[in-house]
Amino acid sequence: MSDHWGRKRQILALLSSGQFVSGEQLACELGISRAAVNKHVDTLENYGVAIYSVKGRGYKLASPISLIDASHLVQSIDNRCFYFDEIASTNGFMLGHTTELKNGDVCVAEYQSAGRGRRGRTWVSPYGHHLYFSLFWSFPQGMTQAMGLSLVVACTLVEVLKSFGVENIGVKWPNDIYLDHKKLAGILIEMSGQVDSECQLIIGVGINMAMSEDQGKGIDQPWSDLSALATMPNKTDLVIELQKQLKRDIQLFEREGLSAFKIRWQAADLFYGREIRLLIGENTVEGVCRGVDEQGAVLLETAGGTKAFIGGEISLRALE
Repeated sequence: MSDHWGRKRQILALLSSGQFVSGEQLACELGISRAAVNKHVDTLENYGVAIYSVKGRGYKLASPISLIDASHLVQSIDNRCFYFDEIASTNGFMLGHTTELKNGDVCVAEYQSAGRGRRGRTWVSPYGHHLYFSLFWSFPQGMTQAMGLSLVVACTLVEVLKSFGVENIGVKWPNDIYLDHKKLAGILIEMSGQVDSECQLIIGVGINMAMSEDQGKGIDQPWSDLSALATMPNKTDLVIELQKQLKRDIQLFEREGLSAFKIRWQAADLFYGREIRLLIGENTVEGVCRGVDEQGAVLLETAGGTKAFIGGEISLRALE
């Protein structure tokens, strides 16, 4: 770990008590000047960490921050694990190293300067507040073999989060995870290689754990995080379990296809059996959601019969 982040992590550890800590105490504990403390605090704020500063009292975190225990993470994952305090994008890093990776290798970061969501959206990535995770997997038969994979990953996320005590959680087709009807987590799968022969997929996952008020203001849709839980999941343990469950589920998907996940999908599908509206470009189709087919397309029961719809421009909305 560079001294650049080592000092900042020490400051965050000292502020993790939830109480105000004076600048003098921070300087003494770290063996640096007050001016250096101020500079580190200013930099942390630039990375999205909200820190209260009150004259005569010192500094205090506006909301708790959970940092990865890098040593425990690396020791607990039986694949290569790349961990960064900051990076442009975990998906981007993995895409740049596909020739060196094996199935199940992961990249985790505390901060992304260029985090991405579906359809080119920005994924807000303040330092230490959320989970930014990417996993590598190679499919020898190309993208055809991987059809429906994003739904499998969504099922994995729901199962893992439920195992950590997260309730009232479900999926909005194709792969957005919602908590209390607000977006909690997203999935971005990117490919390199050939469509009809061996291809490499990077499965990116972003989970909101403790969104600060200022960061939340910049998001253009209703969002949720895990901060209201009685016990916040340990982020290191969450990464470890997510990586293990993803490996198990992708291996099952390779053997049996999406049919092995239809029961899990139906249980998690927030719109199953409900009247919905599909927006496909400029067109709108309305009907009752009947789950998904073997390729991951959403099934819509309309006046003309049950039809399958799939494509990157489809969005799903509940009828008012």
